[in-house]
Amino acid sequence: MTNSAPAYPAHWEADVLLRDGRTAHLRPISGDDGPALVTFYEQVSDRSKYYRFFAPMPRLSDKDVHRFTHVDHHDRVAFVLTVAEQIIGVGRYDVVEPGMAEVAFLVQDKHQGRGIGQLLLEHLAQAARECGVDRFEAEVLADNSRMLQVFREQGYEVKGAYEEGAVHLEFWIDPTDTAIGVMAAREHRAEAASIEAFFNARSIAVIGASRRTDTIGSVLVRNLVLGDFAGTVYAVNPAAVSVSGLQAYASVGDIAGDVDVAIVAVPADAVTDVVLDCANKGVHGLIVISSGFAETGDEGRQRQRKLVGLARSYGLRLIGPNCLGVINTAAGVSLNASLSSVMPPRGRAGFFCQSGALGSAILEKVQGRGLGLSTFISAGNRADVSGNDLLQYWEEDDATEVILLYLESIGNPRKFSRIARRVSRRKPIVAVRSGRATQGVPMGHAVRSIAAPPAAVDEMFRQAGVIQVDTLDEMFDVAQLLAHQPLPAGSRVGVVGNSDALGLLATDAAVGNGLTVTRAVALGAEATADDFERALDDAIDDADVDAVVAVYIPPLDSGGNEVADVLAAVGEQSEKPLVSTFLGREGIPELLRIPDLSGSTAGRGSVPSYPAVEAAVRALARVVGYTGWLARRDDGGEAVEGIDPAAANRQVTQLLIDHPDGHALSHDEARELLAHYGIDLWRRIAVSTLEEAIAAAEELGWDVVLKATAERLRQHPGLPHVWRNIDDVEGMQDAWANLVSHVGSAGHPDFVVQRTAGTGVPVAVGGLEDPLFGPAVSFSVAGSLTELVGDRAYRIPPLSQLDAAEMVRSIRAAPLLFGHRGSDPVDVGAVEDLLRRVAQMKNDLPQVCDIDLDLVHANDEGVDVLSARIRIEPVSDPRSDLFVRRLTAQATGPS
Repeated sequence: MTNSAPAYPAHWEADVLLRDGRTAHLRPISGDDGPALVTFYEQVSDRSKYYRFFAPMPRLSDKDVHRFTHVDHHDRVAFVLTVAEQIIGVGRYDVVEPGMAEVAFLVQDKHQGRGIGQLLLEHLAQAARECGVDRFEAEVLADNSRMLQVFREQGYEVKGAYEEGAVHLEFWIDPTDTAIGVMAAREHRAEAASIEAFFNARSIAVIGASRRTDTIGSVLVRNLVLGDFAGTVYAVNPAAVSVSGLQAYASVGDIAGDVDVAIVAVPADAVTDVVLDCANKGVHGLIVISSGFAETGDEGRQRQRKLVGLARSYGLRLIGPNCLGVINTAAGVSLNASLSSVMPPRGRAGFFCQSGALGSAILEKVQGRGLGLSTFISAGNRADVSGNDLLQYWEEDDATEVILLYLESIGNPRKFSRIARRVSRRKPIVAVRSGRATQGVPMGHAVRSIAAPPAAVDEMFRQAGVIQVDTLDEMFDVAQLLAHQPLPAGSRVGVVGNSDALGLLATDAAVGNGLTVTRAVALGAEATADDFERALDDAIDDADVDAVVAVYIPPLDSGGNEVADVLAAVGEQSEKPLVSTFLGREGIPELLRIPDLSGSTAGRGSVPSYPAVEAAVRALARVVGYTGWLARRDDGGEAVEGIDPAAANRQVTQLLIDHPDGHALSHDEARELLAHYGIDLWRRIAVSTLEEAIAAAEELGWDVVLKATAERLRQHPGLPHVWRNIDDVEGMQDAWANLVSHVGSAGHPDFVVQRTAGTGVPVAVGGLEDPLFGPAVSFSVAGSLTELVGDRAYRIPPLSQLDAAEMVRSIRAAPLLFGHRGSDPVDVGAVEDLLRRVAQMKNDLPQVCDIDLDLVHANDEGVDVLSARIRIEPVSDPRSDLFVRRLTAQATGPS
């Protein structure tokens, strides 16, 4: 009998970005890689070979090839990095003793310096952690400075010793905050570089350019040329000699010069050939305008997955397919690589959307408002390049001060939250999310829908500092304020106007949006420009005013030019934001603009106008909320103490070995798991007879409850399924008889006996795991009323002390915890501590797919956890994207 080959760990495969923004494919080595490994080794210099093996080794023997390619994917693990199915780098580890493995790398010389060693080390470390290895060691020749740098810049605490011309390195591979931070910084640089190559392309080929003026290819060429693109445009059409006055080439390969980006406008079934042609030419990225992919159904989804896989395997990034294109308004670029004939004015906002049709409407709207954009991208089906990539680029882009996102789906919400939380500290992000109530995903988007409650997704945005708005109009309302006026220091508002009615509307709107009106000046219908100037100056100078709303409705014989001059002058000089309802205008009216340095667009200090005062105040309130988030000082606080995640993980792992399809924990199992996180789940004793109930009560010391636990009874408080304060045998006999008579008619339910909890406020703490969204925790006052009114708070773990405090206070029923109507306040600190412990469990254990502490008594002495329901399930990828860089995988099911 022969031993079967070890199972291939497909979940270790990943598309990755290299330092220069190009893609590659990383996968475990296989026994079929022998010929490719030999070819790879032949292209490595003798010096690099010597650094790897410490001796001349010009070629690999058959025995070497077999040894290197046949591994067990546990104690011997090897990864190869490929481009166009050719190996360009190899990394491996071999276990030398329990918990310790030796790690080594070899990268082709022409690909060294692209960050391949760091990527291989990240993925090897993650695989090792899964296989029970917690330490790496390596032998590096003392003059191999590049490899020494790979280890020392990884973020691990590396210890080295010099021995006979070599450096012996050892380090723990726990994913420390430093190591994760290093990984995130490299991810940021690579993704930003990949997008920068699109926006700052110096040469563009339009594939599918046509002599017919009504074709997509012709429109693309025309928009590039008429948009004054500063680079070179090439037209590719095998059936034409010239297109729109440009020489036409039969293929991209026939172009003599370099091509940075290719815009693809050919039928869907011809796109694959274009990818191969572009890869051979050395094109950096593709903008695929062509439709006929995932938006058309199952066949199109298969075609799209093939397209993305092919592009990534050859090192190309891809925008689209089925997209509108990209725009960069920078003076030195002037790139309109899109189907839109509208070139928006230069401005401070970067805009990302997905729908091509909506993108055209957005550009029309931007132009009408005079808002101005720095860059614009319509990603279509968003098969590769996503909003996360754009956030990485815009974070460093000096031309972009405000980020606008119209999101129809989120491919990697955990990554979005992580990046957005960092970017929001530097630049405001304003987002509209379609399908917000239903969590639906449009046809064509190769992602799963999010199963987490909409409130949990909203909370993810709020925790990340994202200004989430409901409509595109509201997005532009907020954007024009952020792009042209300073941020408010607080929520105190002054209202200055010449209309009493509109002034009152502004005041009502302010109060309704959580602002406080501390100064209201009614100038009267006959107010002059001088009157406005004095009133505005006084309001700006008022220490109790953080922002000013100006309302101007002109008399019949006035065009308002003089008042406009006053508003513009005050808006330019003020350090407090000024918004207006000026003549009912929308956007940045010419009269209220302060020209930027180029004199062509509205600059800082321009005063935004809104057709209704309610819109002006609502936009101001959104920005006030953002400044409040910026002012929120949260250092994370103290770590949760008294927990043992390793023991908890061992318990869950063993339970899943015993129950590979998942398992609902028994009360005792749940009690053990919660104890690992310092949570005391009250003991309860299951009973099936009166005699057993009496014995259980005696064991617990009486003053107990008898409870029927059938599922149908849990959420029906009107049913008398709990009998409390049982102190003796007679009391238990009465309780048993009464409960059996009330609930036994529908089938004899299980009974449990438990100690009686003291008076207090019943609360519920829960946690869930969404395969796409990740973990979330919830908090509410327990009971059916909470279910009816939806009074539940959500947060994304882990929770800081401030997070937990805000969570407790955010529900409408929170006053019950603080002594409502003379009742005793509960120990809120204990409630917050319980929340942090449950959140830490959810953060540590993705296998815990659902946890519900549905009855917790909070009182003045702490919290009593009376019941818990916990379900665990196996996970194929335990959030490894937190510890290794990888591009989002294509969804395999329907959108």
